[in-house]
Amino acid sequence: MKIKSIGILLILSAQMNLSAQSFSNPLSIPSTISATNIVLSVQNGTVSYYPGFITNSIGFNGNYLGPTLLMNKGDSVNIQVINTLSDTTTVHWHGMHVSPQNDGGPHVTIAPQATWNPRFKVLDDASTHWYHSHLHMHTAEQVAKGMAGLIIVKDPTEAALNLPRTYGIDDVPMVVQSRAFTASKQFDVMSAVDSVVLINGTKNPFVQLPAQVVRLRLLNGSNMRAFNFGLSNNAQFFQIASDGGLLTAPFSLSRLLLSPGERAEVLINLSGLQGQSIFLTNYGNEIPNGIYGAANPAAMGMGTIPNYASNGINGSATHLIRFDVVAQTTNAVNSIPASLVQLNPLNPANSNITRNLTFTPMMMGGGGGLNGPFVINGTPFDMMTINYTIPLNNIEIWSLTNNSPIAHPFHIHNVPFYILDINGNPPPPSLAGKKDVVLVRSQQTVRFITQFTDFADEVFPYMYHCHMLVHEDEGMMGQFLVTSPATQLSETSNNQKNIEVYPNPNKGYLYVSSKQKALMVLSIELSDVQGKVILETEASVSHSSPQKINLFQENQISPGIYFISIYQDNMPAYRKKIIITE
Repeated sequence: MKIKSIGILLILSAQMNLSAQSFSNPLSIPSTISATNIVLSVQNGTVSYYPGFITNSIGFNGNYLGPTLLMNKGDSVNIQVINTLSDTTTVHWHGMHVSPQNDGGPHVTIAPQATWNPRFKVLDDASTHWYHSHLHMHTAEQVAKGMAGLIIVKDPTEAALNLPRTYGIDDVPMVVQSRAFTASKQFDVMSAVDSVVLINGTKNPFVQLPAQVVRLRLLNGSNMRAFNFGLSNNAQFFQIASDGGLLTAPFSLSRLLLSPGERAEVLINLSGLQGQSIFLTNYGNEIPNGIYGAANPAAMGMGTIPNYASNGINGSATHLIRFDVVAQTTNAVNSIPASLVQLNPLNPANSNITRNLTFTPMMMGGGGGLNGPFVINGTPFDMMTINYTIPLNNIEIWSLTNNSPIAHPFHIHNVPFYILDINGNPPPPSLAGKKDVVLVRSQQTVRFITQFTDFADEVFPYMYHCHMLVHEDEGMMGQFLVTSPATQLSETSNNQKNIEVYPNPNKGYLYVSSKQKALMVLSIELSDVQGKVILETEASVSHSSPQKINLFQENQISPGIYFISIYQDNMPAYRKKIIITE
């Protein structure tokens, strides 16, 4: 259908903060990697946002952020992640449906100077995902310094549609992040004065866009802030995709609220505007209280965050980037498709279980408190605790209830989901597609349905958590195993229940024992999270004769997460995760 363009009409308001920024910096467009063999080097870098100051950063293959990874559905990708930092890190493929060993959660760490080699087949439909650090208690810090990048998945269904797809020209990636800085202009992770907005790492950016239909791939890559996107001429635009891919049809809107971790693809029509300029604007003055980015981050006036009120972009309309409209390209797209893809949401009648998750401040049970820490079901995250064990192919409804005064963007690894209802009402069209992040507002209950397909493992878990990264680091996270009979040690064919390994966590030694009186001759392997065997030994144990194993003896073992595998008569008998502390 043809869409008439709308001329420039700047919206003025007492609550707007639209003045005096020069927008003089060309928007950086991330480079791309389209090969199936991918090398990503995590490295220290520097950026300069203020005259006379150098800001320390972290990037992939560069100083800040990383290349956009172009993948095709059905491809088998082989990724080498080289950690050149002096600190441990991880890399999570946010939104990708991959095995837990390849997922890059906090259990799959990459030691300094080590290389991680995830390999997986791309199972996702055409969509926009991203990759970022997921190191427990350090995610906010590493992401704030720049450890993030986009992933674009393509498939034949999307390729058959008349959509813009010339990368960086009429198909433009936009990693939108709010950042705070110290007096010495270093990234400040804990400050609420995140008043500087970077797009693709560029401060005060502009970009030239052709006078035609243009596709924007929006990622809210902020640590805490929600953005309420709109155009400064108040024109309608069209959402065509959410987190997990295309919607059934374009949806017309003038505002799009995205919380941290959420993605959306939108079409804007710039036909007839050649020679003019228009802004992508954050209408923070229209964000309801109770969401980080509104005038008050707490619902019903229940507290505030230190220094939040002094942040000029909270509760204000703020321009983010200037679009300078130039001549059309050849083979320009000048219309919006009437339909996109067929979606097939799961039927709630076929669900196997409903799981109830409740968000509260940790110190106060239900209600009250804004500064956190926040928890899910009253319990902070514990690396050694599996919160749910889920049978492979289970269809489940998860019911999320927020009894805290601030909204939380909830993210689940591994599987996309469909939102069933929000406080009993159907989701709006912008939330009706496949999602992996949903913003749950204060005193709100959101129900979604999903199915845990393809991947099962008895040791490596997937995560679920708040995607406000400070909340995640402080313990607003849980984990689940997806299991099937093929991944479980059978109690009738081995001695999983008869073997004991303790203590866990330990400081470099542990005891292996048996509940049986007779001696058991066992072969023991210790491997790291990448599957490398770093210790092999034998032990003869019984209930009265445990054997002490010194893990540091003749081994260069660093503190971290490991897996112990025990065999009897060459048959698997025991496998567990252990943590070695300093």
